[in-house]
Amino acid sequence: MPEAKSRFSRRPATGFSTTRRVADTLARLARDQRGNVLMIFAFSIIPLLALVGSSIDIGRAYLIESRLQQACDAGVLGARKELGAINNFNAATDGGTVVSKGNRFFNANFGDGIYNSVDRDFQMEIGEGNTINGIASVVLPTDIMQIFGKDEFNISVSCKAELSVPNTDIVMALDVTGSMAESNPDDASPKISVLKSVVKDFYASMEATRQPESRIRYGFVPYSTNVNVGALLKDEWVVPQWDYPSRTLIGTNNAGSLYSYYSAVSPVSGTYFTTNSTFAATVGAGGALSCNKPADTLTTSTALQSTVTQAVTNPNGTRTTSTYLRTRNGNTYSVSLAGNTCTLATTIYAKYVDTYRYITEPSVGTGSSWQYRDVTRNTSDWRTASNGCIEERSTYEIDDYDNVDLSRAIDLDIDRVPTAGNPATQWRPMYPGMIYERARLWNGTGNFETAPVVTNSEFLAPGIAGFAACPTAARKLQVWNQSAFDTYINSLQAAGSTYHDIGMIWAARLLTPTGLFAAENADVSPKQRTTRHLIFLTDGQTSSLDISYSSYGVEPIARRRWGPGSSLSLTGTIEKRFSFACEQAKKKNIKVWFIAFGTDLNPIMTNCAGKGHYFKAVNASELDKAFKEIAKSIGDLRLSL
Repeated sequence: MPEAKSRFSRRPATGFSTTRRVADTLARLARDQRGNVLMIFAFSIIPLLALVGSSIDIGRAYLIESRLQQACDAGVLGARKELGAINNFNAATDGGTVVSKGNRFFNANFGDGIYNSVDRDFQMEIGEGNTINGIASVVLPTDIMQIFGKDEFNISVSCKAELSVPNTDIVMALDVTGSMAESNPDDASPKISVLKSVVKDFYASMEATRQPESRIRYGFVPYSTNVNVGALLKDEWVVPQWDYPSRTLIGTNNAGSLYSYYSAVSPVSGTYFTTNSTFAATVGAGGALSCNKPADTLTTSTALQSTVTQAVTNPNGTRTTSTYLRTRNGNTYSVSLAGNTCTLATTIYAKYVDTYRYITEPSVGTGSSWQYRDVTRNTSDWRTASNGCIEERSTYEIDDYDNVDLSRAIDLDIDRVPTAGNPATQWRPMYPGMIYERARLWNGTGNFETAPVVTNSEFLAPGIAGFAACPTAARKLQVWNQSAFDTYINSLQAAGSTYHDIGMIWAARLLTPTGLFAAENADVSPKQRTTRHLIFLTDGQTSSLDISYSSYGVEPIARRRWGPGSSLSLTGTIEKRFSFACEQAKKKNIKVWFIAFGTDLNPIMTNCAGKGHYFKAVNASELDKAFKEIAKSIGDLRLSL
């Protein structure tokens, strides 16, 4: 509220005392009782008139004081806004402009002679920290009280304005599902192209109106079936190993042919790196160009470390797993020709040691079978071997969303920081290439099984079938320039299904000031707070597939938040979790904006955003208008009085 002071002051009354005259008259009447009723009544009107008159004049004075305070506030606010828009403010050269703006605002709110006031005056000064201090005063002649010697009121108020332009954090949860590659009926370009253009214009608009003292950061969560947040996670936030629904090959004629994980090379120690150099091509007979490649100097040594033999069934026999250490030393070379320039790539190995395994099967029986089961994968290579998307933390199938137990639904606790050594609190890397959906066949038949299955049939692999979409990598909040901003937006690609909840969960995690990134997201100071905005854009309703490899695994097999026997459908589960995550975000004082682009708004969307914060855009023009409305609202001047 305004810091304001007001004052009524009275000038000394002149002439004889009205009170004394009334007292003398009443005393005489008391001594003379002849016909004095009429006289008493007549004289009683005088104090009544004084009482009513003072009420009228004082009421006018309070009305003027209130109006004068409003005008004073408007004046200093206008002046401070003008000052804030001036880069490198200089009091000597810019002070007149600031004062002029403040006076215009004051005069517009309190005109000369209003309510018969006189001697209007308004003075401003620029105080410490570029605050604007003001004093406004006016004289109000009385109408009735002057009969009793009170001729006027001197009214004075003070006001102060400090521009507190907050820092602004904006995270965009952007639907990049497959339908975004389609076009709206009124648009010639695909929705993903329209989105890119409008979002880049939004950035330019925000920067054009940004106050010099403020900071604007942007973060992004492109979402579809999953979110790509692996690059944002610390190593200790990821499980050291995890079980994945995969397969192994058993039989007699397939030695060493187990699923690729078992033959994968895993670095143990040492490093290698590649350098590039260029040189002129060699000109041969007839002008032919060629490049000379040095001979490789790589040498390797292999040593058996251990051998483990296990019994196997179907068919019965044994399986031997041998572990070797292999050391690499020296250089390898590759060369390419472009024009008349050769580029030599040199890979330098220095004490590079890796571990690999292979399997031998005894010659027992004939044929082979696949065993589909949960394979324990060491995730030490998750930064390079996974696709960047993650499986969510532990949760449970919620039947009462009014009483969610966040100690169990850890995935919905947007502030929970993982505990090293506690897998329930940690994320799990996604490896779509090793996922097989027992016992769903490629033709769509077959029931899902949680137990291992041995068969010669080929089950659906979501990574191959296109049901494990991993979007463009998410980005934490940061200050961008236009070039970097545009480059990132241009990298967005459309693929996958519409899982709104995972987009909302991660957008909230990137914005909350008290969660994973609290050190980066907290207010700079009590005087420079941060406003937080979550812009959620989608082109469709929730669209889930039980065969998808999502952030909760292959859901009919994993059964973490939903299963075939659940009371809600998978789509209903996603929407309930979306709504819960949205409310969690709003509890952190995050303003949510929702845009339905080429689709209808539903109650889940409107309830999440709240009145005045959701938009329906059927084409590019309306999408641009929606983003402009959001930019205008976010950019509104916020003043602390």
